[in-house]
Amino acid sequence: MKNFFTYIYLFFSVIGFSQPITAISDSSNSRPNEQLAQNYFDRGEFGKAIIIFESLVKNQPNNYVYFQKQVACYQQLVMFDKAETVILARIEKTRQPNLYIELGYNYQLQKDNQKANKYYKLALEKVKENPNNVFTVARDFEQKVLINEAIEAYNLGSIGNPNANFEYQIALLQGQLGKTDLMIETLIDYAYKNPMNLPLVQNQLTRFIADDSQKQFSETLKKSLLIKTQKTPDVFWNQFMSWFFVQQKEYGKAFIQEKAIFKRNPEYFVNIVNLARLSIQENDTETARIILDYILLNTTDIELQMEANYQILNLDIEKASTIEYPKIHEKLNLLLKEYGISPYSLKLQILKAHFESFYLKEFESSKSILNEALNLQLNNYQRAEVKMELADVLLLDQKFNQAIIYYAQIEDDLKNDEIAHEASFKMAKASYFKCDFDWALKQFKVLKSSTSQLIANDSMELFLLINDNTVEDSTQVALKKFAKADFYKYQNKNQEALQDFKTILAQHKGESIEDVSMLRIGQLYEKTNNFQEALNYYQQIIDTHSDGIYVDEALFFSAEIYRKNLLDTEKAKSNYEKIIFKHEDSIYFVEARNNFRKLRGDTNL
Repeated sequence: MKNFFTYIYLFFSVIGFSQPITAISDSSNSRPNEQLAQNYFDRGEFGKAIIIFESLVKNQPNNYVYFQKQVACYQQLVMFDKAETVILARIEKTRQPNLYIELGYNYQLQKDNQKANKYYKLALEKVKENPNNVFTVARDFEQKVLINEAIEAYNLGSIGNPNANFEYQIALLQGQLGKTDLMIETLIDYAYKNPMNLPLVQNQLTRFIADDSQKQFSETLKKSLLIKTQKTPDVFWNQFMSWFFVQQKEYGKAFIQEKAIFKRNPEYFVNIVNLARLSIQENDTETARIILDYILLNTTDIELQMEANYQILNLDIEKASTIEYPKIHEKLNLLLKEYGISPYSLKLQILKAHFESFYLKEFESSKSILNEALNLQLNNYQRAEVKMELADVLLLDQKFNQAIIYYAQIEDDLKNDEIAHEASFKMAKASYFKCDFDWALKQFKVLKSSTSQLIANDSMELFLLINDNTVEDSTQVALKKFAKADFYKYQNKNQEALQDFKTILAQHKGESIEDVSMLRIGQLYEKTNNFQEALNYYQQIIDTHSDGIYVDEALFFSAEIYRKNLLDTEKAKSNYEKIIFKHEDSIYFVEARNNFRKLRGDTNL
């Protein structure tokens, strides 16, 4: 009896388990088979793929993709007769004009070009008979990389249907044939006739510009646009020229075009404002200053005036000497008197506080400005901006714990926002300055994975600095001295910082702190325009720490000095070239490559 119940249990268990398996088998469709067939096809296992594709075509005879894969498998297996049989059968059944291309291509693979061309012409004849056939015929010619035939198909389609426009498609095909001059002319004419499609055209041109290492394409495009601008006095061409110069990062030339546009149509003034912002973002300060002055002369918009004045003062402060500080301070006071203290003038208030603390060392006045700003009706982001500056001032005044509290408030108020990440970084850096290395290290470890590339890079540098020098010296003697010197640098106490970094070099020669100390000294000399001394320290890093993590920075900073300040093109090129060929993973790689190409003459400056 016991065995009987066991058999009954097993019987029903088998039935129960067999039900789902049957259901899965019955519910299977062609999708898994299609994926399997495609996998075989991609791996070159055409014998296995063809079995599945034949089955798929049998079950879904109207599926053209399965049919094309079936034909391709036959052709790969050198079964041209079988491919011809299925193509002819489909022609007989559907009369699709593009099938003549499949048949012609089957002969082309057998090197029978005479028969191949015969069927290609038949496909083109079908476009003559019915212009609507152009879409499938041209598409299949393109798929088979039969570019001339595809162009002919589009031309026939245009003749048969004058309302159709295939200039864009033809232009891209001309580009594939290497006829870039013709492609450019066709594309820009097409954009002029169809202004709504200008972004589409410019996107395509951008791709060619990006791959244009020798700048031949860019030069051809520039000439074509200049000729159009001269022949046809239309704002459209000025806008196109401005776009081109922006792609080349020649913002001064773009500004000339934007001024011409503005004189004809004042509504385009916003483009000049955007160009000023872009110039600032790209560190073209000279052009930015010219554009900002032009904005002030040509606008009555109060907010725009405040923004322009704010940006001009920012640029002035960056390059000002101490003798110019009173004049800048006076201008800040006059502007705030003119515009008043309100949320609208908040950026000017923050700038004044920053200038008074970081340049004039008037900490109490700066804190007062910022605390008063917090009493205004501000949104969360404006409040965060004020708190960030207040924390920076407190840190500058060595009020480390108070600064950390404000940074933490920003972090809590705007969780996961970019400004919160910046606050997190500054909070970690404040702990580093006060030599709380264990906590700072933990924070930098997290922040080196930040979505902000700048924060990630700076966090990685400080993480490695703390980690490497803690491993080498658990007492962190050299690291504490370095953090103190770094804090002097943060406070703009350049002489004190310079002296401390030099002391570290003398007292900790050969230790891991050496190369980064050299880097800091080079940066300080560069900041005070002592370029030769800066180069000397950068060169020491290159010569004695060639396997270190700061050599790419030393090379890049040296190249920039030679290019911008000493005007020694050959030495600048030499340093850029070393980054390009030996430091491909450097954050300066792209900029070094672009500057090298410009110096080599790849771009007309």
